[in-house]
Amino acid sequence: MSEKKETKPQKNRPSEIQLLGKRIKELRIQKGYSNYEYFAYEHNISRSQFGRYEKGEDLRFSSLVRVVKAFDLTLEEFFSEGFEMDEEQD
Repeated sequence: MSEKKETKPQKNRPSEIQLLGKRIKELRIQKGYSNYEYFAYEHNISRSQFGRYEKGEDLRFSSLVRVVKAFDLTLEEFFSEGFEMDEEQD
């Protein structure tokens, strides 16, 4: 029987959802949008909800797919940068 290793949240380490938010914000800025509201409006995404996505708050998978498509990226391209997380050392 194999034991499942439990991981404990580390202080000052961003969560996966916060990394998603950071990646979304970086891509928006790379696309030339200094304001998240303009990007959201032009891509028919709720501005208030998009703002929460960038803050690393609640994000459903279907919403993530919609945002990734708005950036004209595949999921593979989206996740290719910005998600390197240090493995917890024993």
